Amino acid sequence: MSATPAGPARNRAGLTRADYDGSKTTLCPGCGHNAITAAIIQAAFEAALEPSRVAKLSGIGCSSKTPAYFLGQTHGFNAVHGRMPSIATGVRVAQRDLLLIGVSGDGDTASIGLGQFCHLIRRNVPVVYIIENNGVYGLTKGQFSATADQGSTMKGGKANELMPIDCCAIALELGCGFVARSFSGDQKQLRPLLKAAFAHRGTAVIDVISPCVTFADHEGSTKSYAAVKEHDVPLHDIDYVPYFEDIHVDYEPGTTREVTMPDGSRLVLKKLGEDYDPTSRERAVMTLQEARREQKLLTGLFFVDPQQRPYEDELGLVDDALASLPLERVRPPERVLAEIMEQLRTGKGLTAPAGGG
Repeated sequence: MSATPAGPARNRAGLTRADYDGSKTTLCPGCGHNAITAAIIQAAFEAALEPSRVAKLSGIGCSSKTPAYFLGQTHGFNAVHGRMPSIATGVRVAQRDLLLIGVSGDGDTASIGLGQFCHLIRRNVPVVYIIENNGVYGLTKGQFSATADQGSTMKGGKANELMPIDCCAIALELGCGFVARSFSGDQKQLRPLLKAAFAHRGTAVIDVISPCVTFADHEGSTKSYAAVKEHDVPLHDIDYVPYFEDIHVDYEPGTTREVTMPDGSRLVLKKLGEDYDPTSRERAVMTLQEARREQKLLTGLFFVDPQQRPYEDELGLVDDALASLPLERVRPPERVLAEIMEQLRTGKGLTAPAGGG
């Protein structure tokens, strides 16, 4: 009598890893975004997320395509450029029992969506906010993004003269209760960060350096496979995208690792040590500043505060999710609407805003 072959491993939710897959990627082979997708799938499996209780949100850009490639059985909304935080806020208020995973890019977050990003953080809307950061606008042929390093160069030699925006530093300054940075090739570090973010009650920002093999594959590249150092962008003349193997790194906390890119350029990574205290916001800010002076890309959990009150606690919402309320509970009765209209018509009972018009 032959033994019955063992089936695929299942997690606490009774699901296999394949249950967390999505559509086949259409991104460039070797793109760091695909490695982030793999990390999300594995982390969701290990955390035993229930796909029906997850909502994926995104804006515009290469990064915003990636939610299609993981958790194919979840809810999803692809917003316009830079406006994903507004959608996340509305979804959270309407359906508080959903876990929100927002995927954005450095252009989507640090340029047109910067204001939205800031207000999402200051409101502490519970969403896992993943920034797939490569320092370029990949869909519009590789111009510098707002996170590209000062002094980094394009393929033709033109240097970026503007200071970069550090999304983690901004998140810390605005009071974010979970701030981390990782590298798309460091699955050993990225997966635990994702699982911790899934469990956080508030905004969780993870800035993931993710190499663009199309527009940052030569000497001088900025957001290659790990760090912000030098930047390379061939503009408008890409005829052939070479295939690169995914780059993976494995190194101990507290150590520095040099990563060699497919073109031969080298980038320096530094991982926070085990003696680092992630509960001090001041220490986190100082540590980022020190790493910037040393021209090293610091990765790890910079800061966490699980005691911060999430956005919905400040709103005084009813216990039931707003999306589930019947119409008679959310629509004011005719009498109340009539009173409002009368006040608008006569001006009685209305108070002028402070500061006049």
